[in-house]
Amino acid sequence: MNLRAPHAHEGITIPTLMFKVNLALLPAALLGILQFGVPALFLTLTCLITALLCESACHRLNPQAAGRLNDGSALLTALLLAMSLPPHAPLWLGALGTGFAILFGKQIYGGLGQNLFNPAMLARVVLLIAFPVEMTHWISPSDLFAGHWYGLNIDGISGATTLGLHKEGKEQFDLMAHLTGLSSGSLGETASILLLLGGLWLMQQQVFTWHVPVATLMCCLLPGSLLWWFDATAIPNPLAQLTSGGLLLGAFFIATDPVTSPTSAKGKLWFGAGLGLLVFVIRAFGNFPEGVAFAVLIMNAATPLIDNFTRQTIYGSTVAEEKA
Repeated sequence: MNLRAPHAHEGITIPTLMFKVNLALLPAALLGILQFGVPALFLTLTCLITALLCESACHRLNPQAAGRLNDGSALLTALLLAMSLPPHAPLWLGALGTGFAILFGKQIYGGLGQNLFNPAMLARVVLLIAFPVEMTHWISPSDLFAGHWYGLNIDGISGATTLGLHKEGKEQFDLMAHLTGLSSGSLGETASILLLLGGLWLMQQQVFTWHVPVATLMCCLLPGSLLWWFDATAIPNPLAQLTSGGLLLGAFFIATDPVTSPTSAKGKLWFGAGLGLLVFVIRAFGNFPEGVAFAVLIMNAATPLIDNFTRQTIYGSTVAEEKA
């Protein structure tokens, strides 16, 4: 007698899923490296190498930990963290943050699929609190077509982000600069058009559904647009809200993490709505110009509660039996 339950398989493995997400992030990361130069390249490589070393050490210390070194999850965590850091951040900052993400954001819970919080965003918030000066030192990108590439020991030209300038009362927004990677910021907030195309490709590949990204963007931009319509000095214009900061990176590549987000479609909508609203509140009324990382961690903590209230009815059971 076969007692095994029937299961449906979508035909996608964890390494394949991680490969697709890394691939979708790669164009924006490469453009950012071209614009910000050698320091951005070395920072990204430092994060990637540190992630692999820490992952390998953790699996040696705990062979029962879920996941494998070559499943791509460590590389994805490192790439997301690198894309959320200032491009000319010190290499030790990238190594420290990546080590914290792998050790305390992932492996301490038991490995892949066991973590409560998104490891990259957990590490970014810790770095922001511990090293606020290094984490807010932004650089203006070079002209890609002028043949100028920053040297390893050159600091570059300092330039605040659009959201940061608005907090200081200095309105400055160039849509084309934000779409093509010519604005100040991290690698994950400059080339907005590449992030958007990568996110849409992942949706087409069925890596994730539309629920979280759409709910996040709608619940951030709708109240943001309404507030901007009433008081343009309170928050940047809607296009600046969309293409500045980490909103697109967070909506498509971070909030859609299947481990730290709800499982049901209804739960994903609530999760995305809460995330978008929190980003709007922090941007409009908080002391920080950007709030994606904080909002992601808060909603990660709320995921078990959301899952509890949006559980799907078991196939073959009645509503009465399910409530009982």
